[in-house]
Order: sequence, then structure tokens, then C-alpha cells
Amino acid sequence: MLAAALGPRARGCFTTRGAGAPPVSARAPYAGLNLALHVGDDAARVGRARRRLEEALGLGRRTGAGAREPGLAWMNQVHSAVVARARPQDGPDDAPAADALVLSSRDSRDRPPAPRPAGVAVMVADCVPLLLAADDGTVVAAVHAGRRGMLDGVVTAAVEAMAGLGADPAGLWAAIGPAICGSCYEVPERMRDEAAAREPACAAVTRWGTPGLDIAAGVAAQLRRAGVRRIDRPGWCTYEDRRFYSHRRDGTTGRIVGAALVAPTGGVE
Repeated sequence: MLAAALGPRARGCFTTRGAGAPPVSARAPYAGLNLALHVGDDAARVGRARRRLEEALGLGRRTGAGAREPGLAWMNQVHSAVVARARPQDGPDDAPAADALVLSSRDSRDRPPAPRPAGVAVMVADCVPLLLAADDGTVVAAVHAGRRGMLDGVVTAAVEAMAGLGADPAGLWAAIGPAICGSCYEVPERMRDEAAAREPACAAVTRWGTPGLDIAAGVAAQLRRAGVRRIDRPGWCTYEDRRFYSHRRDGTTGRIVGAALVAPTGGVE
């Protein structure tokens, strides 16, 4: 796993396909640690991979009663600007149709506090996985920013949702994870021009000299306009780096994950 820079209290990571994973191929499109249920992989295999991830993060341990402690909350990602509050999930059918999940650990008025997930997750194989955390770690978000979602405002919507829970945008930490870079994401000229008219920062030229899009650059620009000052963008390219799944490179394939874990608090939401 790759660490995500989310400040002094929250924890976050981006997964890879796993050390020693065999190459992705037509015969083995999900080779490695695929964490997505919607891509055609065996559901039981994906379930084991998700439990493996949660165990690595110290989540989902069994209690004395045989139940599991809270783990990650997931989304059914639909390339939208929809933001959902993270809630406990009994299974994949409970995942909301959204492209941003926001989670707060600030106590509600309920006594005892209602159960909540320990963190939020986003799945990608070229789109931008964005993790956000308040400085005190008590509000976090996981955002799926593809071309459509970025242009439609999912980044700004996620920041606004966190602000509505008391997180100051100027105090947020943002970590942009592995995604296809502008030098590799080739698109038709008309698509590039239409996207650039809405978000100028995303316009790019590929290494082949053709029109391209840099979605991560668009995400970073929108974060800055929303008042976010701490933005970490290591620049891993899913298309170039075979540690990651890439839909553009391989077609049918798996998904890596970005996960943000919320910090506990005794405050009031």
C-alpha cells in the first residue's frame, strides 16, 4: 500500500495490485488485489481481498459475539457529482449510488452514538481517487473524479459537504492518488476543447502530440479554488505503472482503492 498524506490525525492509503502480482492479461484480467465487485471478477475472491485490505488497516476484526467491528464504507460509482454520507453497510446492495462519500466521527445527539464505518473507500482504474481529511481527522471523504465527475463538480461538492459538517476548507488535507496522466489520456480534440472550456487546467497534450486530458490537474485546480491549501499529488500514472490496474491500457481489469480512515473525537457534530 502507498501512504496518503492526510494530516496528523486521519489515516489513508492507496492500494496497488500487490507485491509480486502476476501481469494483467486477457487470461488473468484481475491478477492481483482487485477490490471491485462490478467488473466481472468472482465475488468471493473480491470479498476476501476486501477483508485482507481491512485487516491490513486494522479494521473489521471479530468481536467476542462473532460480529465484525466497523470497516470501510463503499460506493456504487456512477460518474456523477453526487455526495453521500457514509453509513453502516450490510453488503454491496447497501452501497449508495454516489461518487463521493463523507464520514464524520463527531458525536451525534444519539446516546449511545449510532454505529458508523471506520473509513470510506473509492475504486479506480484510471480515474482520480481523491482523499480528503479535516486537520483534526474527524471528517474525511473519498472522491471518485473521472472526466464527467470532475467537470460536473464532484470535487467542490465534496469539499462543501465537509464544510457543512464543520470542516474548514483551508484546514483540509487532500491526497490525489494513482490516475492516468495527461501525457497518456488521449481524447478527441473536440472532447478536450469542451472539457477545457469548463476546466482550463485539465487541457493537455499527450506524449504523442495529440489532444489529451489531465484530470488530476483539474482536480487540483478545483481544490485550490475551493480553498484547500494542502494538496499532495505524487503523480503516479496508472497507464504507465503496472503496479496499478488501468482500464485504458488493459480493457477489462480490476480496481485499486483509496481509503481514508476517520479519527475518533469526543466533540459534538
